[in-house]
Amino acid sequence: MSFSATAIPAATDADEPLVRIQSVHKHYGALHVLKGIDLDIRPGEKVSIIGPSGSGKTTLLRCVNYLERPTRGQIFINGELLGQKQGRRGFVELDDRSLARQRTGIGMVFQRFNLFPHLTVSQNVEIGPVKVLKVSRAEARERAIGLLGKVGLAEKRDAYPEMLSGGQQQRVAIARALAMQPTLMLFDEATSALDPELVGEVLNVMAQLAADGMTMMIVTHEMQFAEDVSDRVIFMDGGQIVEQGPPSRLFGAPEHPRTRGFLRAVLQKRTMP
Repeated sequence: MSFSATAIPAATDADEPLVRIQSVHKHYGALHVLKGIDLDIRPGEKVSIIGPSGSGKTTLLRCVNYLERPTRGQIFINGELLGQKQGRRGFVELDDRSLARQRTGIGMVFQRFNLFPHLTVSQNVEIGPVKVLKVSRAEARERAIGLLGKVGLAEKRDAYPEMLSGGQQQRVAIARALAMQPTLMLFDEATSALDPELVGEVLNVMAQLAADGMTMMIVTHEMQFAEDVSDRVIFMDGGQIVEQGPPSRLFGAPEHPRTRGFLRAVLQKRTMP
């Protein structure tokens, strides 16, 4: 199973970050969820984000896709300001069409699969390119069949979601995101809703996608997976980036006491019978 990296649009300059997050804060009323996040991600880089529940990991990912608007700060994708533009009196929100255009370059896979139950597997993958990218139905179907083959589900293309296991549904969700030919893929706990025996089949697809050069931001509790596929691992707590580095250092010799405590608790739980 292999994904063609040539279908993935490249960043304009390999020396420039594909994702630039600058001083991003997010409030929900009095709750301060993100507290000044600064982060650059290079084209082709695989970044895993770990941390306890409530640390702001999912909120950060949702801000990168502008499903949540940052309260303060800015996010750039391929050098383009996300969700806003310069107006006469400062920055103003993009209209829905312009925001939708930006989002076509960002694929996101959620904890829940969110497939359309009344559509076949192939139709679930085809619908985005047809409705958003305005490609022909024939081209969209050809793209869907190719991607379903690459996630190991070619034989399920005419099935309906209810006929699939959770792992199969999540692989369809990955194919659906890839059908939009994104430059960036976001994974928000993509295996957390799966039975343990189904986790591996989804992680295998994600690992192959990483090996083929896709830029990825991955929120995960799968520590071994993060260690194996990531170029960099970020530990978040309390809405802040506490520590980051290559997986060999962050898992092998974390510097911050909070990181050490979190990993000790997580790894101990993983080794329990």
